[in-house]
Amino acid sequence: MAQEPTMAGDRHGHPMSRTGTEAAALYEQALEHLLFFRADVADASRQLLATAPRSVMGHVLAAHLGLLGTEEKEAADARNAFERFKEHVHRGEMTPRERMHVAAATSWLRGDLHQAGRVLGELSVEYPRDVLALAVGHQIDFFTGNAARLRDRIGGALSAWDASDPQYGPVLGMYAFGLEESCHYEQAREIGLAAVERRPHDVWGIHAVVHTYEMQGRFADGIRYLDARTADWATGNYLNVHNWWHYCLYALEAGDIPRVLEIYDAALHHAESTGAAMELLDAAALLWRLRLAGQDAGGRWGPLADAWAARHDGPYYAFNDAHAVMAYVGAGRTADAERLVRARERYVACSGSGVSNHAMTADIGLPVCRALIAYGEHHYDRAVELLLPVRHRLGEYGGSHAQRDAVHKTLLEAALRAGRHELSRTLLSERINLRPVCPYNWLAQARLADELGEGARAAVARARAGEQAADGAAALKR
Repeated sequence: MAQEPTMAGDRHGHPMSRTGTEAAALYEQALEHLLFFRADVADASRQLLATAPRSVMGHVLAAHLGLLGTEEKEAADARNAFERFKEHVHRGEMTPRERMHVAAATSWLRGDLHQAGRVLGELSVEYPRDVLALAVGHQIDFFTGNAARLRDRIGGALSAWDASDPQYGPVLGMYAFGLEESCHYEQAREIGLAAVERRPHDVWGIHAVVHTYEMQGRFADGIRYLDARTADWATGNYLNVHNWWHYCLYALEAGDIPRVLEIYDAALHHAESTGAAMELLDAAALLWRLRLAGQDAGGRWGPLADAWAARHDGPYYAFNDAHAVMAYVGAGRTADAERLVRARERYVACSGSGVSNHAMTADIGLPVCRALIAYGEHHYDRAVELLLPVRHRLGEYGGSHAQRDAVHKTLLEAALRAGRHELSRTLLSERINLRPVCPYNWLAQARLADELGEGARAAVARARAGEQAADGAAALKR
């Protein structure tokens, strides 16, 4: 039964209009699920609105849940529901905090992620313990590839939090990821580890730690860390597929291709997979890395391309489009990849600039998609020419450093295959100096040295790669 209009508060003392005590408790329950990426958040949100159908924060939460998966159809449903809600609520009924939340949700539902992120940032200045503002703003910073904002949004709120607060751990986990994406790897790992010690099921904190190992080339340490905490992250949350993807990156560096494919089949993509965009992009990104490494993916490309095609995605998020193109190219379905590119070209020509995805697609998404097609068609010079101008801007279409590395590797592989020796040397020098402990980098350097007739240098590079891969293989066995 719906509650009478009342105004309870959340656990931090923020008033919530049209929300009684029972509904406020459900709101807190939903936020807890959200922080730990549990599927239960959807049920808690529905129960909240069944209990308090006009709860402003209940509708704001539901709107964001429809957006966080980057699913076009869910976003459209959320937009329609939120517009219906707004027809029956007046600004005067809302608190100032709620009005800012409604403005942020409205902006994102209309496609302006950047404006939504700005409003949530202003909200966090005034209300630094507003968990929904922090969590959603943090994800928007991730979707827009804004590393400094990803770090500072959370860092700016931390001093307002009491370290004894049970949600302080997940907030630290968010901060750790922002630090990692801003290249503060040692600090990020320390804070991420501290966050997980507070709340062992903090899968976002675990994810932050895993990223630090990835970016430093410490894949053996990453394997050991994930193995030690398998029970905390591997099931029961929306992030488990993504963390399995990270495990696969480590196994790939260790040269254990059977283990990579075993995990792919069991966790990343199989007959019972949901077809969610965020899971499909992990699957595509992994198979694409296998292709770049010269490894056979067996018959896995075809079903993955079918899954992308079954989604019938419109122009919603350019980062997803690039991974759909990877799947189509990998499956030899160049016509499907080119069809997607033509559709996005029409979208860019016709849509307005107020939609964040417009610039993401025009400036980054389309060049990347065209380059992936060129690479698949063995037009390596063309792939290089498309990727070189955007390689330092890839963050503008979202994702993490680790995710975007598939594109950076595509550029390097294209340069190597095109015989662009000086460019290849430069790209490898960048990679090796950033990530000295990385078998892929040393093997690529050995290939270049072979082409240039530098036999001794190639032998040293292969030896280094072999030693690092052996370390990772040993970690996998343990």
